This record gives sequence, structure tokens and C-alpha cells, in this order.
Amino acid sequence: MTNDAATEAPQGEEFGFQADVAQLLELMTHSVYSEREVFLRELISNAADACEKLRYESLSNEKLAAQAGAPLITITLDKEKRQLTIADNGVGMSRDELIAALGAIANSGTRAFLEKLGKEGAGESSSLIGRFGVGFYSVFMVADLVEVATRRAGEDEAWLWSSQGKGAYSIAPLARADAPPVGARVTLHLNAESEEFLEPWRIENIVREHSGAVSTPIDLIDEPGKEPRRIADGVALWTKPKSEITQEQYVDFYRQLSGGFDEPALIAHWRAEGRTEYTVLAFVPGARPFDLFEPSRKSKSKLYVRRVLISRDVELLPAWLRFVRLVVDSADIPLNVSREMVQKSPVLASIGKAVATRLLQELGKLAENEPEKFAQVWENFGAVIKEGLHEDPSRRDGIFAIARFASTKSDGKTRTLKDYVADLRENQTAIYYITGDDAKRLAASPQLEGLRARGVEVLLLDDAVDAFWVTSALGFEGKPFKSVTQGQADIDLIPKVEAEAEEAAPAENVGDLVTALKETLAESIEDVRVSTRLTESAACLIASDKGLDRQLARLLAESGQTALLGKPVLEINAKHPAVTALATSLREKGREGAADGMYLLLDLARAADGEAPLDPAAFARRLGALIARGV
Repeated sequence: MTNDAATEAPQGEEFGFQADVAQLLELMTHSVYSEREVFLRELISNAADACEKLRYESLSNEKLAAQAGAPLITITLDKEKRQLTIADNGVGMSRDELIAALGAIANSGTRAFLEKLGKEGAGESSSLIGRFGVGFYSVFMVADLVEVATRRAGEDEAWLWSSQGKGAYSIAPLARADAPPVGARVTLHLNAESEEFLEPWRIENIVREHSGAVSTPIDLIDEPGKEPRRIADGVALWTKPKSEITQEQYVDFYRQLSGGFDEPALIAHWRAEGRTEYTVLAFVPGARPFDLFEPSRKSKSKLYVRRVLISRDVELLPAWLRFVRLVVDSADIPLNVSREMVQKSPVLASIGKAVATRLLQELGKLAENEPEKFAQVWENFGAVIKEGLHEDPSRRDGIFAIARFASTKSDGKTRTLKDYVADLRENQTAIYYITGDDAKRLAASPQLEGLRARGVEVLLLDDAVDAFWVTSALGFEGKPFKSVTQGQADIDLIPKVEAEAEEAAPAENVGDLVTALKETLAESIEDVRVSTRLTESAACLIASDKGLDRQLARLLAESGQTALLGKPVLEINAKHPAVTALATSLREKGREGAADGMYLLLDLARAADGEAPLDPAAFARRLGALIARGV
């Protein structure tokens, strides 16, 4: 059979791929990737899942139980025909399942890959393939024609799905004699650039590297007519004693579980005994997953019952640990439990609670024993872990123990709350913080000036979740959290690091200026007061004593709760030259004559807070007039 003949798709009912699949196929068939071997891992993973699914369904279906043999994946190489075949004795697919599984992107990970590619550009496609599996469609990186012969367990009809990866596929009935007894047989007609995948040593290396820990045995047939030989034993990794597992085997299994190519930053493997018995194998990724901030915030854990896969995506962990890749195998959950009922199982809830507690302990050990490695974990997942400070009060102390924060003293590194409390200044009774979306900009905020002059450390909280947890956390080691942009500063009792040689005198009629500012700016501000927190800037905005923190109010306003934003308080530095000049202008020209200066003062405070002027056109006019007078 010539290769040209081999690449002619069999006749059958024609279908068009959905748009996102077509986009992916265009990428596959017209680009060259450095890590094309990902296709084999994806096909093996699909085959193993099919075997697990048949095992599960056969528990409650005697007819399927009679068909289900020992799970097995077989890879056959045929150099003469340039064909690579992967067969499994799993559950197989019906015609409708073929359309649903191979005609549309049902895997959110594949869709995430496309979205990431769209953001980073085609030039990054090779590296993205290497970091992320792209499911079944990766076969078109190496094949001109792909055929899937399959028969659904329990059904008589068999089907042949075929495609050349050019925007369409066909499905045709398949004679029983040509169909696998059960399961699926995927035949790849390899292109000329992919003959390396017909070499037995190459296949063995790929299986060892990417799929060596899969829980289904894998046999290899070097060429048609030869006896199969076992290249992967199919023993579930988590069932083995830790002493018998190498680091390479852990890494291989993690990559197969996560679909990534990074190495795990943390591996936790233990067996729990007592009222509930279960085995856990957990991985903290070394790189941030693509779906980390999906709105669903679901954890992705595999649940096995006595090595039978019950659920691929059981919500076992709290949302703030959703980045952990996890396998749990329990003997205390009934084998016939439905996938829908498993989430309601009190046994599973108990396991989830215990696993979350243990993982927090493991993260604590990593932070203590390998601080550099933990620093990378925190950089990748700190924003997610801090969600637990708001949502999981029972574990707040444990999370505080591992939490790391940028601060005015961190100097490019992060600090713990223990570090902060150890450096409290004389008469300091609170842990000060400021929230926003950029640590560098926060560090330059005028609200920090008085604290900086007193050597007081301020936490720079630039993750969105920070604005929420600080409102619900009572404090740390008896010290409450206090926003520097909310309420009175109350820092007069903390001594300054260095006394100022000569302090400027405050404006003579500062009381009159405060009154005039309140009257002139009444529509935009709640109050005006002389500041104790400012040392360099002329003015700043803060939230009122009983109002919401400025950043929290902004976040809530963005979600439509504008009524909670409220009016800010304007604080002025009575010793600043601009305020002194404005007070003089008020005395000489009256409130109307000094009005432009008052509005400019407010707009300067808004700009320092990262906000636009109230009226950009009026601001430009007033600033232009001020510059003209200065010139």
C-alpha cells in the first residue's frame, strides 16, 4: 500500500469540525514543533481513561462485566505502511460519542491552550505545545490521516472515524470483522517527517518519560506478527511504597496527571489510616496552570475507589488549593457510588478536610526547609492561597504562617507576618497595610509618608483578594490590621526616626482654609482635615473612619455596588508650601478667587491615588493658567 493511497480518507458521512477545532488543526498541520511526541502521551491518556471508564461501568452492568477483560493498551508499529496504531480494550465510543468527543473541543485545557496562544502569538506556539497537552488533535502534528475504529461496550454497531486534519471528518459504519471486539483502535498514517515514531526505542523512551506511571499496562509490538512485550506495568503509582518510587517516576506521573511539562515544586504522598482509610498523592505544580483563575475556581482531583476511577474532577479541595493536582484512592467509599452522589458523601467531605489540612502542613514544611523553592510557589500561587484567609477562617493561622508579603522594608523580597511583628516600632499597636494593584505605586503613595518618617513598615498588598481578607481577619499575634488609607492615622505616639532640623510653620489661617475646602468641594468629599500622615505631599485622600477601605470600595463599585464607594476625606499638609500659598490666596482673594487652587489640590490628591481628575478639561485649564502665571 503506497503512502498516497493510505492518506485517502474512507468514504462516509461528512462533518465539519467546530471553529475552534479548525483553528487548532490549522496550527497543527502547518507548523513544526520541537516536542511533537506529546501526541503519544495524549493518546495513551485517552486509552487509559477509556479502560478506567469500562471498569467503572461494569460494576453495575453484568453484560459489560462479561466483556471487560484486564485493561490493556497496545502500540503496534508498521514501518512498511508507515503506520502507528494504539489500541485499547476500554469502553469505546458510539457514533454520537465520536461526534461529541472528536468533532468539538470538550476539554477546557485545549481551549485554554488556544486562548493562551492567541495572547502570546504564533511565535510562541512551540513552547506552549511543550508546556501543555492539546488532546487528541495533537495527532495531526505527525499524521496525514487518522482513523479511529471503535465499538461501544454493550453495543453491536461499530464505527470508523477518519480525518486528514483539513477541516472535516467522516464517520462510516464498520464491519464487525474489521472492528475491535471492544474499545478503540487509533491508526496514524504518519507523514514523512515523523518516521522516527516507528522506531521501537523512540516509543519506549516516550512512554517511559511521559506515560510510565499510567495505571493501565502498555504493550509494544515492534512490527506486525511479532509478540507483544510489556513496556509499562500499569501498577498505580500511589499504591506503591514511597521507598520503591524514584523521583523520575513521580515527575512522569505528575506530567501525565497535569498535562504539563514542568516539574512539581512539592510532592506529598501518604496513606491515612483510622476511621477512614485512603491514599493520597498530591503535587504542587512548578508553573502556574493556564486555568488557575477560571471563574469556576474548581479543584481538579481524581478520585479512585479501590483503584477504580470514580471521578476525574471531584471537588475535594477548597478553592484556595485548586492549583494542587491530586489523586485520592479510598476503600471506604462504596464502589457503586454514582458520580453525581460522590460530592455529597460525608466520607469524602471528611477526606477533603483532612487532605487540605495536611497540604497546608506540607507547604509549611517547604517554606521552612526550602525557602527558595517555596518563594517560587508563593509567586505562582500566593494570590490563590490568600483566598483562604477570607474564605477559610479555621485555617487562617496556618495560612498566615506561610503567607509572604511585599512591604516597605522587603527590598525586593517578601516578608512574613512574624518578621513584621518582630520589627514593630515603639508604641506601634497595629499592622499597617495599603491595598491596590501595583506594589511599586503603593510604595510611593503619599499616605505612607508619616509612617515612613517613623520607620514603620507597611504591607504592600497588590492582589485583588487582599482588599477582602484584611476586613475579616482580626489580626495577627494580637495586633490588628489597619489600612493607611482609612480613618485617622493615630501615629503621633510613634517617635520619628530622625527629628527634622527645622520644621516649616503651618499655614496661619489653616482653619479658614479647611472650612473653605469643605464648602467648595462638598459635592466630592465628605470631610477635610489637617493630616498627621503627610510629610512631603500637599494632600491625600482617605476613607472615612467608618467607610470601606478605598481599594475595597473600588472593587465593589466595579461589580456594580457604586453606592458603597462613598465620598473620601481630603487630608491636607498644613506645612506644605502649596497649602500655605492656597491659604494666603484665600485670605487675599476670598473663597471664589481661591476656588481654582482648591480644585487643583483635590485633583492632585486624586492623581496621587491613581484616579483621574474630577473634570479633566477644567483641570487642564486650571493647570495651564497656573503655569502661565509662573512663567
